[in-house]
Amino acid sequence: MPEAATPLMPIPGHIDPVPVPRAITPREDGRVDLVGLSRPQIKAELTAAGLDERQAKLRAKQIFHWLYHRGVTDFDAMTDIAKTQRPWLAERFVIGRPNVVEAQVSSDGTRKWLLRSDDGQDYEMVFIPDADRGTLCVSSQVGCTLNCRFCHTGTMRLVRNLTPGEIVGQVMLARDALGEWPRGSMAVEIDADEDDDAPQYTTDGRLLTNIVMMGMGEPLYNFDNVRDALKVVMDGDGLALSKRRITLSTSGVVPMMARAGEEIGVNLAVSLHAVTKDVRDEIVPINRKFGIEDLLQACADYPGANNARRITFEYVMLKDKNDSDEDARELVRLIRQYRLPAKVNLIPFNPWPGAPYECSTPERIKRFSDIVFEAGISAPVRTPRGRDIMAACGQLKSASEKKSRAELDRLAEEKQAALG
Repeated sequence: MPEAATPLMPIPGHIDPVPVPRAITPREDGRVDLVGLSRPQIKAELTAAGLDERQAKLRAKQIFHWLYHRGVTDFDAMTDIAKTQRPWLAERFVIGRPNVVEAQVSSDGTRKWLLRSDDGQDYEMVFIPDADRGTLCVSSQVGCTLNCRFCHTGTMRLVRNLTPGEIVGQVMLARDALGEWPRGSMAVEIDADEDDDAPQYTTDGRLLTNIVMMGMGEPLYNFDNVRDALKVVMDGDGLALSKRRITLSTSGVVPMMARAGEEIGVNLAVSLHAVTKDVRDEIVPINRKFGIEDLLQACADYPGANNARRITFEYVMLKDKNDSDEDARELVRLIRQYRLPAKVNLIPFNPWPGAPYECSTPERIKRFSDIVFEAGISAPVRTPRGRDIMAACGQLKSASEKKSRAELDRLAEEKQAALG
């Protein structure tokens, strides 16, 4: 790891004695996967493979366009690159996707994918369709260290950080599945007279409109990789998702929040979940390291936060734990004290086997919401999505812990056989 990289931060909670930063596992065939790389990084790889500076710069621009704007996975599809050079590229490079072990669709349309990395680690991503938007919930780590007591993912051990390629790969895979690349994901017949470069959708017509870094893991404990991945996602010549349509959620890694605002610049969501030290210490243990006052001050200092780009506070509703009228009033007081441009997402607790809490009653949630609303602060109640496939907020946990490895391998083989 280069010396300029983000220094490791002490991580609270019980974790396996495995160093978190580790080199990307090389592919067995020796080829370099280009997904997740920026234009300068692609150029550097091409130069290292033997192209001269001028040609490497041109090819990097072309490849970047085909990778992230057109979604191709085969160098032969890159029609503006000489036919003789395409086999040369294919020998040295690959355009990968996460390996899909299992894909599920909820009765409400929510989709969840169980993905597997080349080194055999499993992680999940979720797509949530709504009438006016489609949100992809992206994971940043395999497992999590934070041990938030209401969260199923928090019962896992942290295995490792996801790489920029594995993070960007989730967005690429979602675009594949939704048929959202120009020319209908390359999967439909194109009229021979039609302009090959004419996209078959408009930006406003996309199904995937928003990204939230709210999947497995704490994004700010994988800062460099998350930053680099989101820069690729936001690049106007590629995936081109606006930073205003991307939200990074943190449980409160205070020392990294200012850097996130300066170096990434996306919307901020904070997993608050309690308004007193004792209760937050219990349900969000990172509070013992970075307390509520420090967290809210970091929110007040977050670059770019204003009434047009409010900070979102996530607040899971736990029966008789954090849902009283007094809790609601204290939440209002804190937001006012720190003069925060804020809205509050009230999240009915999503149950999972062995969970130590129950969800607040609908009446209690409405009363809590009303108190916050009456103070002039938006406090919508989030409708639970994907509960029937364990895809709702706080429920993500690698299904590999519920299925045997042999069964997962069999599912992967059956999927491959079905694809021919």
